[in-house]
Amino acid sequence: MNQVRVRFAPSPTGFLHIGGVRTALFNWLFARQQQGVFILRIEDTDQSRSTDESIQAIIDGMNWVGLDWGEGPFRQTERMDLYRSHAMKLFETGHAYWCVCKAEALEARRKEAEAKGLSPRYDGRCRNLGITDPPGDAALRFKAPQEGQTVIDDLIKGKIVFDNTVLDDVIILRSNGYPTYNFSVVVDDALMGITHVVRGDDHLTNTPRQIPIFEALGFAVPRFGHLPMILGADKTRLSKRHGATSIMAYKDMGYLPDAMVNYLVRLGWSHGDQELFSRQELINKFSWDHVQKSAAVFNPDKLLWMNAEYIKTSPPRQVAQALVPFLEQAGLKKEIVAVSDEWLAQLVVLVKERAKTLVEMVDWVRPYFGQTVTFDEEAVKKFLTPAIVPVLSKLGTRFQNFSVFSKAEWENSFKQLVVEENMKMGQLAQPVRVALTGRTASPGLFEVMEVLGRDRTLFRLQKGLERASMG
Repeated sequence: MNQVRVRFAPSPTGFLHIGGVRTALFNWLFARQQQGVFILRIEDTDQSRSTDESIQAIIDGMNWVGLDWGEGPFRQTERMDLYRSHAMKLFETGHAYWCVCKAEALEARRKEAEAKGLSPRYDGRCRNLGITDPPGDAALRFKAPQEGQTVIDDLIKGKIVFDNTVLDDVIILRSNGYPTYNFSVVVDDALMGITHVVRGDDHLTNTPRQIPIFEALGFAVPRFGHLPMILGADKTRLSKRHGATSIMAYKDMGYLPDAMVNYLVRLGWSHGDQELFSRQELINKFSWDHVQKSAAVFNPDKLLWMNAEYIKTSPPRQVAQALVPFLEQAGLKKEIVAVSDEWLAQLVVLVKERAKTLVEMVDWVRPYFGQTVTFDEEAVKKFLTPAIVPVLSKLGTRFQNFSVFSKAEWENSFKQLVVEENMKMGQLAQPVRVALTGRTASPGLFEVMEVLGRDRTLFRLQKGLERASMG
């Protein structure tokens, strides 16, 4: 058997869409599973819309989700001579012809055909003229087969049959010398040895146009697979009105790349009832047989749930590393430099059950940086009152007598004081929580103290005591 070779071939006309990432992901998983090659190809022949910024966005997005490629990135604009030479080969072998029809005339004929209820395809009037010395504005058309059928054994949809009588004589080389999509993609797939072409099913109608070109050039035809679209909750094609569609927007919103990969692969693929997969599990278990034939519906709530699960279960150091840029954006760059990687990981462990995204996590961890804390005034009014000063002072003194922090000892001392003062746990815990974090909500109180350490805990308790004394 030949080595499996697959490709992801986006057009650089904007951001990298999550639908494109899912297509890339399925190809990547198949290549990894089969010990094959995954190729990145940039289809940038649309001069009016392709930009270098969009190419960089594609590369950044692929890198973020960890879909590494074995070859590329190739750019079609660097392969123009290949397309022209293969187009002329088709002309020389009688599989293509020069068309001198003007754009205005083609448009008028298209409208006329539509008005009569006929197919708007090219009527073939230049097909048998035998033009060998075309004017500068001529285009080269492929002679599509006019009879018989084109049969596709689709990896996902099964057998699909197209009647060749509906095929158009597509332009393969524009008058400006640039190849069209349906031609350049065939040349690239053939010369790159692509064995399986897996793409969105919006390309399904292109496939019967491309297969005859493969055959006319004498190239082996790859296997094709067409992935159903991703829809919004209203069952229309996923767009901005349903929420963010750029993969990097999800990075900015604080999603983890592994959570995005896991969620996107589940949009149209399943393995029993399992929801969460490691990257290696996905590689091992992936199969085209389990890719659904119908469209998948994007559910942002499920993605958020999955991200929360990944925050809980991923190695804390890994989450902490991903959190750092968000902390820097929040103005905590100096504070980050002052702490260790181990402490940041400890901080992640402290709050990971409470944050669904890294953006939320920033808010949860902010109180633990620096010496002082910013008080929520409503919390101060409710809990840091003069009435709490005597017991808060006693607590500070007891903690001061411990030379090091010991969670068990400090917690035991705290509980003893509550009993002695005939208080309920929350009557002391809430004022202490506000003193230590500035807020009424936090993780476990003694876990908070553990992260703050002995000296900062004592310092903040003293500041809280001072604030309570102010009344």
